[in-house]
Amino acid sequence: MNMNMTKWAINTRDEKLTLLEALLLRVPTAPRSFLRQLCKKQRIAVDNCIAEADRPVQTGEIITVKTSQRWQECLEQSRIQPEQILYEDDQCIVINKPAGLAIHRAHGHDDNLLWRVQDFLRLRSETFQVAPIHRLDIGTSGAVLFGKGHASIGQLGRMIMAGQATKRYLALVGGCITIPGELSSAVPAKGNTKEALTRFRPVTAIDGYTLLDLELVTGRHHQIRYQLAAAGWPIIGDKRYRGKLVNNIEWPFLHCHHLAFPQPATGQAVDISCPLPEDLWRLLGSLGFTQSSVSDYQGLKRNV
Repeated sequence: MNMNMTKWAINTRDEKLTLLEALLLRVPTAPRSFLRQLCKKQRIAVDNCIAEADRPVQTGEIITVKTSQRWQECLEQSRIQPEQILYEDDQCIVINKPAGLAIHRAHGHDDNLLWRVQDFLRLRSETFQVAPIHRLDIGTSGAVLFGKGHASIGQLGRMIMAGQATKRYLALVGGCITIPGELSSAVPAKGNTKEALTRFRPVTAIDGYTLLDLELVTGRHHQIRYQLAAAGWPIIGDKRYRGKLVNNIEWPFLHCHHLAFPQPATGQAVDISCPLPEDLWRLLGSLGFTQSSVSDYQGLKRNV
């Protein structure tokens, strides 16, 4: 990742806006005059070509902004960074959650992803209700779907409950797993137990560690963490389930890298990939995993 650049991809919500409008949508703390000035000074490019403020943008194009002190100040004033928005349309928004951040307000976690999204939308003067449709543990990073407005929140929630969404995770575990399979077992659930199903496939393995791609079929609390530990493959860094600690990792190596769901208004499939965070890439590298052995697997590239 180039620290002298800010990069993100245009998606459905930004499409056909002018470059200036797209910039304001992603960085609402930046004054319009300042963004125009950046364009005039040729500090903003679209697909590596210098672009004017009035140029329309299209889905898939990459916006690149050369950083400056004032640009950094604008970014710091926003609770959601441009590249964190993985997908957005009028009914929903998908955010890349960092590890260590709760989704809802919890004891000791006043700062949370819901509050950040609400504050970000307020900066845009968008005041509709917004709510997360599914959850990730505090220590898990990756894609989180939020609904916009009461109707969309309800519809997306029903889709999740009906199993119409696909959620896939990457987990680094202790052990050598060479063939795909399923973990089907009862897991603890609010003083009781509930049946849970997780499908797994090894991505790559080295020296007693395996990177797994997991599909969450049911959605029980701590399902992946519990089932992997019970199978004898605890997640690296998962202290609660006796996972090995490597290089002072702070959180379990668990990342939601893929999310697919039907768009509420049209039913069209929305398919989203979420890149591994840089700290997890570094941990893989320290253990001897090569970037090509991971990124060649179904497009798991680093962020743009």
